[in-house]
Amino acid sequence: MTGTLINVGTVLAGTLIGTLVGNRLPQGMHDRVLAGLGLITMVLGVDLALAWRDTNALYVLGGVLLGGLVGEALRIEDRIASLGNRLQRLSARGNEHSTVSEAFFTASLLFCVGPLTVVGALQDGLTGNYQPLATKALLDGFASIAISATLGPGVAFAALTILVVQGGLSLVAGVFEHALAPGSEALAALTSAGGVLIIGISLKLLAVKDVRVGNFLPALVIAPGLVGIVSLLR
Repeated sequence: MTGTLINVGTVLAGTLIGTLVGNRLPQGMHDRVLAGLGLITMVLGVDLALAWRDTNALYVLGGVLLGGLVGEALRIEDRIASLGNRLQRLSARGNEHSTVSEAFFTASLLFCVGPLTVVGALQDGLTGNYQPLATKALLDGFASIAISATLGPGVAFAALTILVVQGGLSLVAGVFEHALAPGSEALAALTSAGGVLIIGISLKLLAVKDVRVGNFLPALVIAPGLVGIVSLLR
């Protein structure tokens, strides 16, 4: 859990810095920072999505499509929005234009989707090697500065997501040690599906289209699950 705790600390510190800096930026600079963040997020998403070259693209396609259907049926996006809105009401104090909900969801997905999250958490849990997560923590810290400078302090709530997701993976690392080992098809499918979701976040940041990324979250389970099912049938 050491790496996860470091990660939580850097996100909280980055949020504090970004919030203090963001309050001093004019609206035009806010817009440019948000646009730049959207572009960088798209590049990151494309880079991760191309991990399907290490597996079969059909796993990713099936995972995203089936995940979207499952998520829509379960109304995951609405439930996440409801949680974000509750956090927003607790922190906005009458400010109708608070962006706590958007900041929470955007940061949570960016910080918890990617190979470094999974591999780093497993290594931390199995061997105590927290260096990969420490590297990720540094990257997340800088990202939290940029996000909180434009979307506000709601980014801090993403620290809870990191604690639950990364911490949970570290605690149950033994279960996923072989299934999500570095270089495995399952990890490649999960990484690629996560990249597709991050591209969806970038479209929202760039005000191109809100694709309701939350409803696609089951893809992160279904895509590697399809790899496992096919391997059992071979």
